[in-house]
This record gives sequence, structure tokens and C-alpha cells, in this order.
Amino acid sequence: MLTDTGLTLGAFLKDRRTRLDPAAFGLAGGRRRTPGLRREEVAARANISPTWYTWLEQGRGGAPSADVLDRIAAGLMLTEPEREHLFMLGLGRLPEPRYTAPTGVTPRLQRVLDTLSPSPAIIRTALWDVLAWNEAAAALLVDYALLPREERNVLRLLFSSPRAKVRQQNWESMARYVVGAFRADAARAGAGAKAGVKRLVDDLSRLSPDFAALWQDSDIARHNEGLKSILHPDAGLVEVEFSAFMVDGRPDLGMLVFNPVTNEAAERIRTLIGMRPKANG
Repeated sequence: MLTDTGLTLGAFLKDRRTRLDPAAFGLAGGRRRTPGLRREEVAARANISPTWYTWLEQGRGGAPSADVLDRIAAGLMLTEPEREHLFMLGLGRLPEPRYTAPTGVTPRLQRVLDTLSPSPAIIRTALWDVLAWNEAAAALLVDYALLPREERNVLRLLFSSPRAKVRQQNWESMARYVVGAFRADAARAGAGAKAGVKRLVDDLSRLSPDFAALWQDSDIARHNEGLKSILHPDAGLVEVEFSAFMVDGRPDLGMLVFNPVTNEAAERIRTLIGMRPKANG
């Protein structure tokens, strides 16, 4: 298959194969006619026949299966963007999403959140676990630092905390919207997230009849943007517009930014931030 860049699957495989250092795989260097690994060495690492791999480099034998491409990607030690490109060349589509539970964000991404203040912003996983937040989010939404890690989940807070119903205006419509968006995110996360989704859904269904009913409705929503009204005990009613973004290069993460609707709302958030205790040192 030829892409609009003019690169074929065979050319891409050969290019990545010749970039590999045999010594890094415990293979004898010796005198090799070409740099990198031999075709049969890549085939062995991918657990496919040398003939089939050779045909792929030569543009013969038809389209490979997704399983074969995954094994070749592992054999060639491709990065995730390279793996995606391999699938586009071989099958004309991206691979199915692979979900691994993330444990944190980079300092650079945290700095992005911090510069958004006074707009509250969080980074969440496909299971809606909150990994990172800025000071504005801690002031207006939830101070996640005060919660055990396993409780830093948007759905758990929305459906298990009595305070959420009091502080969230139009709680019913927002809850329905969030459940639909979560369903869509979990599906995009792929098969690897299924076990985590099931545990979370089972837990929430036991804890909250509201969640159980909404989950049974099977609604699906796109969590792109909307309006959120928060009744804060110290700041009163604060209206924010939320927008959702995917984190580039991290399909397992999403960013939610809550922009104050008015200057007055922004000033109330700044006041809440100023009321927070300052870290020592």
C-alpha cells in the first residue's frame, strides 16, 4: 500500500530494520552486508516465517493481519507513533487502542495546567481517574490532594458524594451527560480498559441507584464542551464553560478546562485561590 507520503510498507519495514543495532539484541555483529538486523532475525523476533516477512518487504503476499503487524512492531521495537504509521501503511487504518493505566503526568504537562489559572483544569484517564490538576481546580472543584488516590475519580465523586448533588446545579442532566461521555471514552480506550471499566461500573452501581439507572440507559455523549454551574459555599454560584481536549501523543489522557463565563466568575475563583493555605518553604 502506498500512502500520500509515497512511502510503502516494504520501504518502511526495511528502513526501521536497518536502523537497529544487532548488538543491542545479543546478536553477533561480524561482517554484515547491510546495516541493522537481517530479515530472518526480524522474522524470528516477530514469530513469523522469514518468507512471509521477506514478502512484506518486497510488497508481495497481500495485506498482513493486525496480529502480524503488532508482532512486527514489537520485533522492530517501534514507538507508538511508528506502530500507528505501520498500521496505516499495512491496513489503511489505525490500530485498535491499547490501554495501559497511566500513573501520572510529565512536569511539562503539569506546567501547562498551572498556566491556565484562574481556569480550573484537570487531566483525567479514560476511566476518569484524575491524575493532575491546577490550583484553581483544587479551589473551585475538589482538592484532590486531600483524597486517597483511589477516590480521585470524577464519577465516584459525582455519584457517591452528597456534597456533589448540593454543589452541582442541574445535577441530573450533568450526571446523565457525564455517564454518556464516560461510556464513549471507555469504548475508545480499547479492550485493555474493559476490566477497569467493569470494576468501576460494578462499584458505582452498588453505591448509587442513580448511576445504575443511567448506565442501563446506554446513552452515549461526546464530552467536548458545555456549561457547568457550581454552587460554592464560599464563592456562591460560579458559572464556567468546560472544554475537553485529548493530550497529544497520549490517547489515554484527556484534559478538561473550565473557563469562567464572566469576569466576576474569574474574580471569585481568584479569591478562592487566595484563601488557600500557602505551602511552606
